[in-house]
Amino acid sequence: MGSSGDAQEARVRLPQLRLDELLDELQARLDSARGTRDRVHSLLEAVLSVGRELDLEQALNSIVEAAATLVDAEYAALGVIGPDGRRLSAFHTVGVSPEQIARIGPYPEGHGILGELIRHPAPLRLTKLSEHPASYGFPDHHPPMNTFLGVPIRVRDQIFGNLYLTEKRGGLQFDEDDESVLSTLAVAAGVAIDNARLYEESRLRERWLQANAEITHSLMSGTVQGGVLGLIAERAREITGAALAVVAVPMTDTDSLTVELAIGEEAEVLRGLVLPVHGTLLGQAYTGGVPVTTPDAARDERISGGQPRFTGLGPAGAVPIGSDDRVRGVVLLVRAAGAHPFSGQEMEQLQVFAAQAAVAMELAERRQDAEQIALLEDRDRIARDLHDLAIQRLFATGMTLQSAGRFIEHTEAKERVLRAVDDLDETIKIIRSTIFGLRSRGDDTAPGLRTRAVRVVGEAAPLLGFAPSVRMEGLLDTHVPRETADHVVAVLSEALTNIARHAHADRAEVVLETDGKEVRLTVTDDGVGLPADGRRSGLANMTERARRLGGDLALVAPGSGGTRVVWHAPVGGPPDRSRS
Repeated sequence: MGSSGDAQEARVRLPQLRLDELLDELQARLDSARGTRDRVHSLLEAVLSVGRELDLEQALNSIVEAAATLVDAEYAALGVIGPDGRRLSAFHTVGVSPEQIARIGPYPEGHGILGELIRHPAPLRLTKLSEHPASYGFPDHHPPMNTFLGVPIRVRDQIFGNLYLTEKRGGLQFDEDDESVLSTLAVAAGVAIDNARLYEESRLRERWLQANAEITHSLMSGTVQGGVLGLIAERAREITGAALAVVAVPMTDTDSLTVELAIGEEAEVLRGLVLPVHGTLLGQAYTGGVPVTTPDAARDERISGGQPRFTGLGPAGAVPIGSDDRVRGVVLLVRAAGAHPFSGQEMEQLQVFAAQAAVAMELAERRQDAEQIALLEDRDRIARDLHDLAIQRLFATGMTLQSAGRFIEHTEAKERVLRAVDDLDETIKIIRSTIFGLRSRGDDTAPGLRTRAVRVVGEAAPLLGFAPSVRMEGLLDTHVPRETADHVVAVLSEALTNIARHAHADRAEVVLETDGKEVRLTVTDDGVGLPADGRRSGLANMTERARRLGGDLALVAPGSGGTRVVWHAPVGGPPDRSRS
């Protein structure tokens, strides 16, 4: 009995044990299903959260935050691949504080494991980062990282960037489920990024259209061209996020461009600068009629036509204002150092904006021409009426009075009539002079001071062995009278000739400016300076020219060596010497 009872008890325990195992297994599967359900729910929430963002920067931040949450990673980053397809141009991080980022230094460009994912855009899981052959190591102050999971983000079959996750919490390893979830998020991220880009492009197009409408309205309202060029530069700078905007226009009868205006950082360095068309960035855009870019304006000699003149500025782009038939000028935009370069799409939009602005300027000029023609026709009509009606009637009245004078016996009355006849003759002369003035078009084809000065500098370049830099400011052609301009041109020629003969200089700078009261010419070189026993005949001639106009000449020795000649004279002409 005992043995049969034990056997029966064993048979009862065996099913009980199997049932417990089955229940445990069922519970585990239920937990796994619940975990999978929760993870799918979290994934859906992350996809919805990412898809709601229309601002690109916000969308990228949401993506990297969602990725860290989904796979329970301590550190996460999203690296945006630059236009060259080999380096990272932007980096968005989670888990690293701003203080840590400042201590670590610049963001990575895509070396080591990060570069591996750029070169081979496929999911990558590592149990220990340092053991991978492509491991590049970490910079100082970088937090330790071992486990790694990376997946690429594609936008319309193009690799936009990569998601990098490190240090799964709890000391665990990233598994296949993590890779699957992150790959799914990357697909949703690609759609969200594409939507944000499209939204950003539409907003950008809207801003360009608004700017063009503003410029057209300004032109049609009668704003002068200088004000319109300033508006073009300011709106282009705002929309592109540039630190500096420059507008250069061609000079009459010369192969040079003059910087009409400059707005923003380092504007004073370029304002009024005269640049040759050949060998400069602005000249290349002007002659070619196509956009031109440079990655670093601070080190590009084509920007200022010589040695770099400023620091703190970086990528730059120049576009022509107008079409191939007629280029009216060039717009140069420069971003701050470290900013992203101008993309092809940005330059295309900027060129369309500049071309539309040129069309508006053309229409405004046509309207001004029509108004001018109407004004001239009206002046001709007035002159004709004065000649055919007023003068004839005055002449007839004078003849009548002169004839009547013979019949006047009173001496005083006769003299008054004759004086009236003389007054009528003078009136007729005045009207004839007025008619001549009305019919005169006032055309003056003689070149202005700006053009003449540029020509002198250009003629001196072969003698010097280099092209001097030129900067002009003020209304030189308007405020400086012809006689004074002749003296300025002669002094400039003499100063450059002296540099070529005696200075042994490698560089020279010409600054010509006026404030409406005085014209000032400054010529600086880096040569050997003025010898104590050297001939002074040329300087004496320049001094005499200045004093003849009521001005003077000064010689300065700059701290960097060489000579600076400062010649100035009032623009009102020579003083009245009769009082002295």
